[in-house]
Amino acid sequence: MYYKFSGLTQKLVGAVPAEAYSPQGLRPMLSEAPVTIFATPTKLPAESATATTYLGNNRVPDLQRLFQKSDGLPVHLKRGLPDRLLYRTTMALTLGGTIYCLIALYMAAQPKNKK
Repeated sequence: MYYKFSGLTQKLVGAVPAEAYSPQGLRPMLSEAPVTIFATPTKLPAESATATTYLGNNRVPDLQRLFQKSDGLPVHLKRGLPDRLLYRTTMALTLGGTIYCLIALYMAAQPKNKK
């Protein structure tokens, strides 16, 4: 049996939602619905009186200036030595993995020697 959960009312909806609260035909002693455990907050974050502030400095304008500078470098190498090391390491691992796969395929394609 399938029950649908309403995001608006935070209750089960369907043909007979009361049966969802009493499985196998058991009837609850109380006639009111149980307390909703997973409910959306009553206040939206924009409505809350206390606003949380980010204590760090905003680095976005600095990074925009760095990445938009026309110095002929591709974007993935703009931050200098760490980017070059990561790029070269990635390329070396990719090339090594390709060579390893080709060697493994070559070895798998060779017939086994019968003794």
